[in-house]
Amino acid sequence: MQRDDNDNAGWRALSRLYHAFLTGSLLRVASRRGSADASELLFRIFRRQHLATFLPGLEKLGLTGLPHAVACAQYHYLSNQIGGVRVEYMVESDRKAWVRYAPPRWIWEGTAICGVTGDMSRAILRGWHGHNGVTLGNPRLGFVCTKQTPDGQDGLEGYYIEYDHEIGPEDRVRFSRAEEAPAFDPARAPKLESATWPQARLDKAARNYTMEYVRSLIPEAIDLFGPDDARYLIGGAARLVGMHFFDECRAMLRQTHVGADAFADFFMAMAKAGDESVMHRAERDAIHLSQSGWRLMRGIRPLHPASFDIWNELWAGCLSAHDRFLHWDARLAEEKFQFAVGPKARRVGVSTPYI
Repeated sequence: MQRDDNDNAGWRALSRLYHAFLTGSLLRVASRRGSADASELLFRIFRRQHLATFLPGLEKLGLTGLPHAVACAQYHYLSNQIGGVRVEYMVESDRKAWVRYAPPRWIWEGTAICGVTGDMSRAILRGWHGHNGVTLGNPRLGFVCTKQTPDGQDGLEGYYIEYDHEIGPEDRVRFSRAEEAPAFDPARAPKLESATWPQARLDKAARNYTMEYVRSLIPEAIDLFGPDDARYLIGGAARLVGMHFFDECRAMLRQTHVGADAFADFFMAMAKAGDESVMHRAERDAIHLSQSGWRLMRGIRPLHPASFDIWNELWAGCLSAHDRFLHWDARLAEEKFQFAVGPKARRVGVSTPYI
């Protein structure tokens, strides 16, 4: 297996784990705290994403010279295509362009769609689509939603429209369920240049896509719910996702060996996929790992210590699926993360008082 193939497999595995972490976290908040709290978290995630990536993305994709409605719709079509999301694009005029997120929905993969409310879907539109005009400095630009998947309709769809007049905040996202998007014609849609976007670059971009969601999810959950509840809600989701997606991610890496060494290899491969630097040291009682820096959260300041606790639950969950008799120890040490994986301490002579 060539080095490039190893890199691509790592990017795909990490993207898979982080994708599941995002979806699982939102479903856990919805089931434990209700639709309103899940919707607020989604709004915050997508608004943070929008502010961080929308304008740079327009420039990177070469869309800055287009009419605003067309540029916005093309942005969603191309950027989601890079991230592996199924999206359609239809243009009617320079002032009206459609975007349609066809099923299956990337963010609500599989049966997850059954746990999503209409309010949660609307929060995404308020967080991103309705703010495009504000970011572009165009007070006439809005988004009209015509369908939502959680409402039983065949996708999330709508159009960007530039009105003849300035619109208020209440009209930046409107709903018009009697309208329907025209048919998608791939021949008329914009295309990524294959020479510019080869498969290896797409794999890495998909990894970046999911990493950006996790960068938004963890800090926003801590700010919204407080560190203790965020550990319970998002950290709890991380542990469950780690348990349930470990085998799939490990298969992507083509790892089959067992024991503490094997889990250390898995963690190091996933760390490398995230451009993290990890040192490995074997001792008699355990495998010790040391990570310098944290690219995932680089530049986010201030960063609450609970961020590490939540993220670490992914690896604790993975280890419990790998070998439930091994223990994962993680701690912050100055500017490094210290991890150790080894046998659990055996409890000897524990009495059973209630027989």
